[in-house]
Amino acid sequence: MKKILTVFLVLIFTQVLLGQEQKLYKPNQIREFKLVPLPAIGSNPANGWLFGLAPSATWRMGDPENTHLSNIVGNFLYTTKKQWIFSSRSNVFLSEDKWILVGDWRYFITSQPTFGLGSSTPNEPVENPNQPGVLWGEQQMDYSWIRFYETALKKIGDSKFYLGVGYHLDVFSKIENFLDLETPPSELNYSHDFYNSQFGFDQDKYTLSGITFNGVMENRDVAVSPYEKNFALISYKVNPSFLGSDKSSSTLLLDYRHYFNLSEKRKRHLIALWGLGNFLVSGDLPYMNLPSIGYDMFGRSGRGYAQGRFRGESMLYSEAEYRFPLQKNKETFGGTLFFNTSSFGSKMTNEKLLEKINVAYGIGFRVIINKENRTTISADYGFGSKGNSGFYLNVNESF
Repeated sequence: MKKILTVFLVLIFTQVLLGQEQKLYKPNQIREFKLVPLPAIGSNPANGWLFGLAPSATWRMGDPENTHLSNIVGNFLYTTKKQWIFSSRSNVFLSEDKWILVGDWRYFITSQPTFGLGSSTPNEPVENPNQPGVLWGEQQMDYSWIRFYETALKKIGDSKFYLGVGYHLDVFSKIENFLDLETPPSELNYSHDFYNSQFGFDQDKYTLSGITFNGVMENRDVAVSPYEKNFALISYKVNPSFLGSDKSSSTLLLDYRHYFNLSEKRKRHLIALWGLGNFLVSGDLPYMNLPSIGYDMFGRSGRGYAQGRFRGESMLYSEAEYRFPLQKNKETFGGTLFFNTSSFGSKMTNEKLLEKINVAYGIGFRVIINKENRTTISADYGFGSKGNSGFYLNVNESF
């Protein structure tokens, strides 16, 4: 843990020095820098209400004609569920978009319910009919989580396509399971502990460390709040034990997003589509590293459910959102209607992908607080199946 924190601090210090050096010696390369030190108030079912700071910055590393806006969003938050959340997520476009640097750094002291594997898990904790002696349904977990993801992507010629590699590290530790019930079921194994024992992982700490090979098509006009065009990602991740993973494995992530304008004059009037697939290809993953709803980079998938509500070795997710302005001649206020579906497969519970599909839908409200870089406050309420629902207050569009 000390080694990981040391590397983390060195990387932060290095980036600060590089940023200072660029400002001192190459001021013409950084343009339109805007820092918004927002006080943060957010909400979602997994964390409750969140309070703290959520500073965000946008800037341009080259000519506006051929260089996208770069952005970084930080979170320094405390929640009503007694969680601490520190994170930094960034998309940096170098001059002429020749390189993209994507970062996702996190340190959480947090908690979250887990419900077992597959798409058919119930809300209340009961014995799994397919796994006698194992709990199914809501089980609380306390844990700490360190994540360090960093990816470098190189543009291919004059196209919109990029190829690159990245390093990904997840460390889950201090894991404790419990049931928030006055009379919990006795002599039943927690889903997390049973799964890890079956596949040879520790119950209270595990590490996933790997290299990703990535292909990206970046064609959105503004990455944080797009009005048009599309984005695609294919990422193959190899997690060898010699890099620190508890067991060797590999996964495949597919992500596609498309934005259809419904009005040339009001480009904010659009339909947005999102498709996501995440699959275990080989080996075994620790429980918390399995594909799960709400575990995309910004935690925006699955509105209508709590983060981690569904989990399995394979995942398919889709979402459609109708976005529209609420003012006749201004763009400050907007609204959304959304609908999403998800399905999870698990070899442990013998549930096949698409055997069960969970749906959710909802409505949202948008306020643009910076028109130039489209920084947006988003508030959504989603309704899922089985009585699940949730309120979500975030910065920028969901996808």
